[in-house]
Amino acid sequence: MNRHPALRICIPLACSMIAPAVVAQQAPASRPADKPPIAQGWIDIATFSSPGMPSGMAGMMMGGGAGNPLSALMGGKPQGNQFGMTQTGGAGSFVDVTVRTSRNPSLAEATQAVPAGTQLAPSLALKVLPQAKPVPERPDDTIEEPAEPPKGRIKLYWGCGTAVRDGQPKVLDFSTATTQQLGEIFRGRRATQRGAHAAPGRPVWPNPQDARLVPAGASFAGPHSFAGDGVPESFKFTIPPAQDLMPPIALQQAQVDGVTQLSWQPVPHARAYFIAAMGGRGDESGTAEMTLWTSSELPDSGFGLVDYQTNKSVDQWLKDKVLLAPATTRCDVPKGIFGEGEASGAMLRMIAYGSELNLAHPARPADPKVAWEPEWALKVRVKSVAMTMLGMPAMDGMDMGDAATTPPGEQPAAPAEGEKPKKKKFGLKDALDAVKDNVPLPN
Repeated sequence: MNRHPALRICIPLACSMIAPAVVAQQAPASRPADKPPIAQGWIDIATFSSPGMPSGMAGMMMGGGAGNPLSALMGGKPQGNQFGMTQTGGAGSFVDVTVRTSRNPSLAEATQAVPAGTQLAPSLALKVLPQAKPVPERPDDTIEEPAEPPKGRIKLYWGCGTAVRDGQPKVLDFSTATTQQLGEIFRGRRATQRGAHAAPGRPVWPNPQDARLVPAGASFAGPHSFAGDGVPESFKFTIPPAQDLMPPIALQQAQVDGVTQLSWQPVPHARAYFIAAMGGRGDESGTAEMTLWTSSELPDSGFGLVDYQTNKSVDQWLKDKVLLAPATTRCDVPKGIFGEGEASGAMLRMIAYGSELNLAHPARPADPKVAWEPEWALKVRVKSVAMTMLGMPAMDGMDMGDAATTPPGEQPAAPAEGEKPKKKKFGLKDALDAVKDNVPLPN
């Protein structure tokens, strides 16, 4: 993953401060060391929607092809269900699955028995992807060395309300910014751990041999099990309704005196919400400007928050008022941040965090003197994400968040051969790439 230069600068600094604390918190020598599980499974569950967007444009914004959120806009052809769509999927519901076992490091295939409610029963066929690369030892992203700072500046606003608050925005000019100032903007909160991933010896679903889409109305709640060469026979578990596919976020927008009013229906099983908007512009000299706004009560760029997060971190950020409480149904984007008539050019993203499920068998012994030797462990992550253009009201024929009811296999049409793709809207990835590479941003 290409990481923004500021992220590559500040993360090593954070690591240097964390290391002494880790050493100080090591378990007492008298306690026997726990053993890692023989087998591990990861299941990522995601729902994507583009409220207010035409179905074709929604598909383009949300994906159009696995691994490339802009492929449809740039003329690429829809590619159906692929592994990784829980990160870059189009409007709809997606599930990614990975399993591994230490008894067979070269595991090439496995099966996951699934309940009838998935409409994919009796099982999913997991296969190792041919292009899979070894995963790093650490569960998070690889830290890269700092790079040359780009040209441009960032303006950061935060907090729901009708007016911009005193002391805002924070402005970062890359030409004069210090490492500390870079950290203040990019020291965003993030607690995303490893989820479903592709690697040698770790078969996944979906894959070219089993690329079925998650059907409309499917439910993954119920009994499941993994089987494969070296996978313990005891790897059986139940996914509760709280970790089932979440419904799409039915986000509504209204413009009142320059204020963008955002409202939505409560999402069942949502643990918290977070909203972020971003606009940008540039000139021929390569100088870029990004304008960021988030729903947080504390300054945070939000770059790391629109993704799966741990339950502990979500609960802490709720206390800090970085995230919106699950009972919240409205948030206003203050007037004047994106300018008159410019709101429609800004990208708006909203996430409803589901509760992460962590299971292991057998359970940890009650006696602290007894070492824990689990046969298997499982992590299930759930989220619902909406992406649209800021200020776009709901209209007849628009996607009002009912992406989960889209017929299986329906994809937006790609531009015909020789046809010039329509001008794309400016998005988060575009701005980050533009700032990183010193290229002009679209006006």
